Amino acid sequence: MTGLPLPTVHDLLALPAFAGAQVLGGEGGLRRTVTWVHVSELLDAARFLSGGELLLSTGLELSRTSPEAGAAYLRSLADGGAHGLALELVGPLREVPPALLAEARHLDFPLLAFRHEVRFADLTRAAHARILARGVPDVTSGLDSVALALRETGRAEVFRDAQLGPLLALPARPQSTLLGTLDALIAGQFNIAQVARTLGVRRQTVYYRLEQLRALLGNLDDPRRQLALRLALDLSPEAPMAPGTESS
Repeated sequence: MTGLPLPTVHDLLALPAFAGAQVLGGEGGLRRTVTWVHVSELLDAARFLSGGELLLSTGLELSRTSPEAGAAYLRSLADGGAHGLALELVGPLREVPPALLAEARHLDFPLLAFRHEVRFADLTRAAHARILARGVPDVTSGLDSVALALRETGRAEVFRDAQLGPLLALPARPQSTLLGTLDALIAGQFNIAQVARTLGVRRQTVYYRLEQLRALLGNLDDPRRQLALRLALDLSPEAPMAPGTESS
């Protein structure tokens, strides 16, 4: 079974999760393919790029820097191989600095904007599902096909318990809270600031829960371990706790 070609920036904009995104500049680059989607507030994010990424940001650091530095940031992304930048303009950064917009247009670098609050975890999940999609409609693939195989062979519960056993042994409230936090951490690529916003809690709360999760589950840094935990969460009938609004 062959896979679909990598999506373009234009393709991702057609996904429901990206509804409302505005193209402010760089329209000529919308046909460039996207290899991955990253959340980053760093102005030196280019050093982490491997090429083809779409970056998501609230523009927090851009709101604190000079127009010249903002334009230099965009150039560094383009030079690093990124294929677009999407900004959520609801926080400290409410409008795109003219110098940044001019640079995007000069480089034909797609500059996108959300003028409403969005969940970056939803955007990355939808984009990555499309990036990793297989080419046959209505056929489960990737993790879905593994989950289906585990269920059909009666091994789903054994696998789930092997991965999440210490969590599932907790009382209902802490179990739901930590399952929801683990789900958000994996979906948000362990970006603490983004996970805190997704769950509606403070960063300190996420760090505290992360230490609990590491104490219960062991190493969470290995991508293979994260993949296994993602699959186990998909197999778990326990619904993760909805994002809260606690202040701790």
